[in-house]
Amino acid sequence: MSSPFPFQAVSEAPEKRSRATHADIADECIQRTADALHLSGAATPAQLESALAAVRQHINDGRPVDLIEWVARAQGHEEEHLGPVIGSLSEAVASTMSPSPALVPFAGKLIGPSAFYESFDQLHKLAKVLLSPIIFAEDTDAIGTASVNPIASLILSEEILQTVDRRFGIKPFMTVARIDYESWTFLTRKHFGL
Repeated sequence: MSSPFPFQAVSEAPEKRSRATHADIADECIQRTADALHLSGAATPAQLESALAAVRQHINDGRPVDLIEWVARAQGHEEEHLGPVIGSLSEAVASTMSPSPALVPFAGKLIGPSAFYESFDQLHKLAKVLLSPIIFAEDTDAIGTASVNPIASLILSEEILQTVDRRFGIKPFMTVARIDYESWTFLTRKHFGL
């Protein structure tokens, strides 16, 4: 049965993982994204190797980056052409997920969830590490994440679900969506000061 909403629902808490730090979570995201890009045929092993080296160097320097963007660069695309290429790579990654998160073109226009970020500072920091802004938060009942990397958004939504459940004993309705490159760069600057 398909949902009438353009979001991927995350309704059940995932199994508990032994992710100790934000770095562990970021590493899981990078690996799962690389696997999806390889599985979908969107990137060659050489492109992935080049992009992974750049991403790990940036992360070691304390700068959050996304593998999808660096794969586009490893494929030789110039800055002015990154938007459509990243969109195609994002779609390829999403095609490996079930259900596949939809592209939400208006996500960049939604009001940032500053109260949620203030209440959950560690989730705000994790969202920054994953470069996956929270695009809406209706208290703790319904929360949405989005990124050019749907795996980053899915991982963040899993962490939000577990954190809210631990703190309040409730499981919010989580949505996972994709956003275009321009909205993503705008939201990461707005939400994370990048």
